[in-house]
This record gives sequence, C-alpha cells and structure tokens, in this order.
Amino acid sequence: MLQLKNIAKYHSNGIQKNWVLKDISTTIFEGEFVSIMGPSGAGKSTLLNIIGMLEEPSGGEYYFLDEPVHKLSEKKRTELYKHYIGFVFQQYHLIDELTVYENLETPLLYKKVSSSERKSRVADILDRFNMVAKKDLFPNQLSGGQQQLVGIARALIGQPKLILADEPTGNLQSAQADEIMQIFKKLNEEEKVSIIQVTHSEKNAAYAERVIHLLDGHVEREERFTR
Repeated sequence: MLQLKNIAKYHSNGIQKNWVLKDISTTIFEGEFVSIMGPSGAGKSTLLNIIGMLEEPSGGEYYFLDEPVHKLSEKKRTELYKHYIGFVFQQYHLIDELTVYENLETPLLYKKVSSSERKSRVADILDRFNMVAKKDLFPNQLSGGQQQLVGIARALIGQPKLILADEPTGNLQSAQADEIMQIFKKLNEEEKVSIIQVTHSEKNAAYAERVIHLLDGHVEREERFTR
C-alpha cells in the first residue's frame, strides 16, 4: 500500500538543522494494522503526518498506491488524501458549531458527493455506530468517548483505504478506550481497512500485527505479533 524510503524531516533555524526524523524506511501492506510507538519527541506524530500528506518530508521517497507522493503537486496530494485516507485525532477535531449529522456530512461535501448519496452514507454510519439518537446533538453535548466515535465515523464515511489514528484513545477512560480499539480491530479484520496508529499504550499497540518503535527520529526496531 505504501512505502517509505529514507524519509527525513528537519527544521532549520538558518544555522543548524534540528532533525525530527532520520532515514525512515518501511513498507505498510494493504490490510495491515500497524502501531507506531516511542517516547515523546521520537517523531511519531510527524511520521504519521507525513504518511497522511499533512506534512512534507525534507528528504527521501514516499510511495502511496504506487504514486510518488514526494514528486506530486500539493493539489494531487490533497486529492489522494481526500479519496483514500481518513484521520482520527486525539483531540477529536469535531466542528463545535455543527451537529453530529453535519460533522459526518462535511467530508462528503468536500468530495462533492451527491445529496442523496450523502444522506444514505450518513444514515448508514449513524446506524452502524448506534448514534441515530444523537445525530442532532452538538459535540459539547457528548462524552469524550462519544465524540471519538463520531471522529472515527467521520474518518470512515469517505470509505478510505487507510485510517491514520494519532493517540485515538489518549483522552478516554479505559473502558471507552477498549471500545474504540475493538472498533479498529473489527474494521481491520472484517472490512480489511488498513490502520496505522500512534500510541503510548502497550495494550493498544498489541491490537496491531506489527509495531514500529521509534527512538530519536529513527526506527529502533520492529516487532511482529501473531494473531
């Protein structure tokens, strides 16, 4: 699905380069569930943002669905992102002024999905996540766990091939966190959605087939779990 070759990222103050990522090379296969772990400052979120085309690397090559992302225009990268990638954030990033229904509909508006198709997809995902009764509520009327469910539903409504999750359970209690991770596991196993998550939690990381451990901006080691 995607391949990273010698990906690097640094910030320059004009005199010296502050390296965030160095020489990252890995391949993520279609249908894989991968966790990225490491201490604070290891470069986990930066790597996820590069994979999600929200940041550009300073060097290296990135191939997504055989497209050379590192050579593409910003417009083409945006098209790839909109069509194939869904993002789930720790802070939910729901739009406070919009209802649950409207938050879910928003990505489809950006993709210029027809009105009838939008209604159908939103209705389906509300039903799937047992949120029909909450469709007219605003984010501040929901619990943290419910807001994260809406965030996941919003990421899925565009029918992406890849879900990127940045500390998706970081603000949740353990029972809610377990529920979110079970949803990811089900999406991966039953619907073959590829998932890459950044997490500090060993328990959450173990839901994946493979864990990439980062340290000081490089891959320290990888480990694979047998299911």
